[in-house]
Amino acid sequence: MRMKGQSEAEFQLGKAIPAHLMAEQAAWGLNCQPHDVPTLVAARLLKLPGNPLPNGIKFFAASELLEQVKDRAWLVKVTNAVNQHWHKQNARKKNRPAHGLQNGHVSPAGLVVATVG
Repeated sequence: MRMKGQSEAEFQLGKAIPAHLMAEQAAWGLNCQPHDVPTLVAARLLKLPGNPLPNGIKFFAASELLEQVKDRAWLVKVTNAVNQHWHKQNARKKNRPAHGLQNGHVSPAGLVVATVG
């Protein structure tokens, strides 16, 4: 993912980084996906400055993030939080029965088809 007006090399070197990072930029800096950022916020590993509105754009302090990525123990917590989140999500999907299916088969028209076995 390319950040607006900034190269990856500049970000890695700590040059020309804005004070506030959007979720996509914070995710790129952590080498994770933007959809992992809410998981890290919920685990209190990433902190939002101020009190953003629930439906507003979330920003993160670049200076805080740059300090945190130097801490190996914090990076382990980040990795574990993301792994646990996706493990739970995948287990939930695996254990969820298919909606309205019998014997696991559906016809192309969406009608339930019984199998004789």
